[in-house]
Amino acid sequence: MSLSLQSGGAASRALAPPSTARAIADQGNQMTTRPITTGTSVLGMKYRGGVMLAADTLVSYGSLAKYKNARRLLSINSRTLIGAGGEYSDLQSIADLLRGNALNDRCTADSLYEEDNNEECAGEVWSYLRAVMYQRRNRMNPLWNDVVVAGFRQNPDGTTTDSPFLGVVDKIGTAYEDDVLATGFGAYIALPLMREKYRPDMEEGEARALLEDCLRILFYRDCRALNRVQIAKVTMDGGVLVSEPYELDTYWDFKGFVTNKGEMGTDGGW
Repeated sequence: MSLSLQSGGAASRALAPPSTARAIADQGNQMTTRPITTGTSVLGMKYRGGVMLAADTLVSYGSLAKYKNARRLLSINSRTLIGAGGEYSDLQSIADLLRGNALNDRCTADSLYEEDNNEECAGEVWSYLRAVMYQRRNRMNPLWNDVVVAGFRQNPDGTTTDSPFLGVVDKIGTAYEDDVLATGFGAYIALPLMREKYRPDMEEGEARALLEDCLRILFYRDCRALNRVQIAKVTMDGGVLVSEPYELDTYWDFKGFVTNKGEMGTDGGW
């Protein structure tokens, strides 16, 4: 609607033509009733000196492997990282919202020097996302994502502590923290393996090897997964680092993959 100026200087919004008003009313309230283009599991793990996330780069349109280079691990600011499964367009909306907040914080900061800016820590981003997800759920228009937030906690004076943070928020606002996390199908397959192998004093190389093994198993077992993956980490000294996508080596000569199932003389399919 256009803004018109009536006599006497009072500003008001011009009324839409009757045909336009009827068309808007006929459309009703437009909401996302189900996810369309979706990503699958995101894995997260604390290790000595930081937090690491891992995810593949596949976005599926139903059962079609449509986009094979979709980045689902995103840097929000210099010390906060998110990763998400679910509707990819909603993830883009969440990333724009959080990056807009980060830019607003920088523009309204008391100091122009980067080292003096108090950016939101991972715990603050996680708490904010929890409120956003719950509010959207109450409007019956949820953001169809499970979002993992990684980074470090913050002291009352704004300085970053050496205590790593790893939390998850789902589409209805349920939120919790843990040392190891997984969303999507990974919560059923990868999370038990991560809990079995996890140690608080794991080195970065051990954490990466474990996450790569879990992603490889998900590629074997999850028909919405891919062996093209990304790894991202947050450390005290280096900040946020997100790798370029790369492909995992796979091995398909396991007996369970090639022997007949049920002694039916078939190729293993049902």
